[in-house]
Parts: sequence; C-alpha cells; structure tokens
Amino acid sequence: MSAPSSVAETLLLLERGGYVADRELATAVHLALAMGRPLFLEGEPGTGKTEIAKVLAEGLGRRLVRLQCYDGLDLSAAAYEWDHARQLMAIRLAEAAGEADRDLLGRNIYAREFLRERPLLAAIDPSLPPAVLLIDELDRADEPFEAFLLELLADFQITVPEYGTIRATTPPPVVITSNRTREVHDAIRRRCLYHWVDYPSAERERAILARKAPRVPALLAAQVVAFAQKLRSSDLFKLPGVAETIDWANALAHLDQVELTPAVVEETLGVLLKYQDDIAQLRGAELGRLVAEAREAAPAP
Repeated sequence: MSAPSSVAETLLLLERGGYVADRELATAVHLALAMGRPLFLEGEPGTGKTEIAKVLAEGLGRRLVRLQCYDGLDLSAAAYEWDHARQLMAIRLAEAAGEADRDLLGRNIYAREFLRERPLLAAIDPSLPPAVLLIDELDRADEPFEAFLLELLADFQITVPEYGTIRATTPPPVVITSNRTREVHDAIRRRCLYHWVDYPSAERERAILARKAPRVPALLAAQVVAFAQKLRSSDLFKLPGVAETIDWANALAHLDQVELTPAVVEETLGVLLKYQDDIAQLRGAELGRLVAEAREAAPAP
C-alpha cells in the first residue's frame, strides 16, 4: 500500500489500525513518511509510541522489524555478524579439496551467504520485502551505540568493512522511541523529525478505551479515565500510562464491575500502578477522595 498523501489520510490509516491520534501526531507521521525521514518519538512509558510503528506496518502492508534496545547492545546484535562456524567449515572444505589460493579463499569466506542479518540490516536488505523499522527505547542502549545508527538514518545503508555497502532500494519508514531515561545525542535528533507523545486528553483517552477495551461499560470507562487523569497530577514515582489504563479497565470488566468503588479500586491498584510506594500512598482516605472525584468528573454515557 502506498503512503498516505495527506494528514487526513494518515489519521484514517492510524484509525483503521485502532490508534486514536491527535492531529499533531498525525502530521508528524505524515511528514516522516512523505519526506523519507526517521521519526523520533519521546514520551513517558505507556503513551503509545511503540504502537505507532506496529500500526504503520500493518496499514502500509509491510513487515515490522523491531530492534529492542538494552544496555550493552552492540553492532553484532543490532546490525550483522559473520557466521564464523560456517566460515571455518568452508575453509576446511576448501583446504581438503586442495584449493591453495589464500587470497581467493579469503574473499570467498566473506561472501553474503556467511553474513547473519540482525534487525538493522534485515530492515534495509533489498532482497527482502519492504519493512517498517522500529528502534525501540533507544535511551536504554549505551551512548556509543548511537554512532552505529548514523549511516543508516542518513542514507539507509550499512557498510560492512569486509563485504561492502548494503543499501535499501525501498527505504523503510523508521520509528525511534525513547522514554527519556537519558538524553539521546544531537546527531541522532538532527537526522529525524521529532514529536513528544504526551498523555492523552480525557476525551481522547475515552476514545482509546472504546477502541481497545470495547467490552468495558461506558460509565466505568469514563470513571477509569477520570481516575487516571487525576492520578497523573499526583506526585507518584511512576504515573499510569494509557497501556495501564486499558489493562485496568479490562481487569475491572473481568470482575463484572460497572462503576468504581473504593473497595474494588484498592483491590486492583496493582494493575494500574507498578510500585508499592505509589500504591501505599493512595490507600485510605486519599483513595476514597480520588474515587469520589472521578465518579463526579466522569461524564454520563
């Protein structure tokens, strides 16, 4: 499928994939696709950054190639590595067959067949179907790793010293996400379009719940959103993201709840909050107050 030709078409593409986006985000996605530039998304965990790449891959009919970043990630895990066991076997077979030309043998063992693809190379391999590349949580990787990405992000190519340059014939849309646990270097940012993915408004979050948790009663969904919105103005160690709101609403529906009560909220806080200090802070009178305010603030279905 071809890329959307307007912001309105991009909104429609995202909506068809179940993603409720505002116009600013849809504009950033549209421009990244139209200009062939990577899209760098920053924001709190659980605000839907990763989901954008998944929806794009589905909507554009492309395979999704995901590089999940972590501390200690290196080139051999992210881009490529040589299959040393097969290279050694090829050398031994050549020697057994009496092939004495070491220069020729040296060139042959660095043939494409011995190159193991990792996500970055798999995303631009011209022999494979077009892809969407997701570089997820780049801030978790070590800072020096970012240097490996510069050639890829600028020219959609990777240079393998022993082999040569592998270049994409159809450059993949690239989505880079960061939870901002550390600052990503300016050299990466300059090669990308940037968008901050914030917590959604109450109206948009209700729309998200309607798409992602359709079996949740409308009144309960409205109260869940009102409660989560109030929590995000609290002094908690980890504020609940949209992913937690969806999980909590589904959990309450599984318990056959139709509206929030202090008792059921206390019993299920571990679905919404992930740190004991945050849960302990809310229990008691504070919890009752928040539930009452959420019930009052939730619009009637």
